[in-house]
Amino acid sequence: MKHIFKKFFYSLLVLFGVVILVFIMFQGFGDPARMIVGQTGDKKTMDNIRKDLYLDQPKWKQFVLYLDDVSPLCVHSKADIEKKQLKGFFIGGDTKFGLKVPYLRRSYQTKKDVGQVLIEALPGTLLLALAAMIFATVIGILLGVLAAVKKGTWLDTSAVFASIAGISAPSFFMAIIIAYLFGVVLHPYTGLNLTGSWFDIDEVTGEKYLTIKNLILPAFTLGIRPLAIITQLTRSAMLDVLSQDYIRTAYAKGLSKTKVVFKHGLRNALNPVITAITGWFAELLAGAFFVEYIFGWKGLGKITVDALEKLDYPVVMGSVLISACIFIVINMLADVLYGVVDPRVR
Repeated sequence: MKHIFKKFFYSLLVLFGVVILVFIMFQGFGDPARMIVGQTGDKKTMDNIRKDLYLDQPKWKQFVLYLDDVSPLCVHSKADIEKKQLKGFFIGGDTKFGLKVPYLRRSYQTKKDVGQVLIEALPGTLLLALAAMIFATVIGILLGVLAAVKKGTWLDTSAVFASIAGISAPSFFMAIIIAYLFGVVLHPYTGLNLTGSWFDIDEVTGEKYLTIKNLILPAFTLGIRPLAIITQLTRSAMLDVLSQDYIRTAYAKGLSKTKVVFKHGLRNALNPVITAITGWFAELLAGAFFVEYIFGWKGLGKITVDALEKLDYPVVMGSVLISACIFIVINMLADVLYGVVDPRVR
């Protein structure tokens, strides 16, 4: 528990640093009011927008107000709570202290709450990242174990060559190739579309329905690099473990090769693999921007890229903060998993 609390404290410091960087990058420079109304906005409209977004305040005060909005612990006036429709528990008179759901402000373009926009997009990214990670983990571990057991054979050479090729290929490049090859050239045979999200809308009833086949191409594309890295790590860790004395003892006791490799060998080789899986899962959740954009997949990545094109900075800022939180939570879970898998860590 002491270790977890220590990690949690460091994570809060990291998150605070991310908030500072996000604020400086997207609100420290430029004029958001001008971005909202364009070049034709009159002075009165601009002044009202600046007042509404606190842009008439000094930069340090703007940052304090932004931190107050995105932090769960807050100090807000009664009028601000009603205006921003904050959700949480508040105590006090006109100035209230509270514990609330972080407020990521409103989109410049749609005027919708940024938190709501991102929550609507998050299931698509979670589904895509989870599918890509399951594919990469299962195939990567099996290939790594096979390459280690068959060391020096054509299977080992092929697995190593394929993993090096997978690591070297950028995701955005592979996305374009795979989208064109399977979504255009081979479309009559595969039936897979060039673009498409995890749901379609019925033109008659307007209802949403699942279209899981659209998941195949983006999940395969997104899973290539983690698959390659997991294969390499599993092979390397297994080669190290299989040379240990206790493995030879297990063979001497007459245990089957399958039992020795998977029960005694693989479990003790999983620590570096868990690091890769958790790290890559966090990265897939946060970094599937180009893949989502190329395949038209409705997730955090596509929402963020669209927002950047329209200079809709609150959406971009909110997306970066959510991505940082995902990294932090998954890294903390990885620490707990080490102890579950390997008794030596406990």
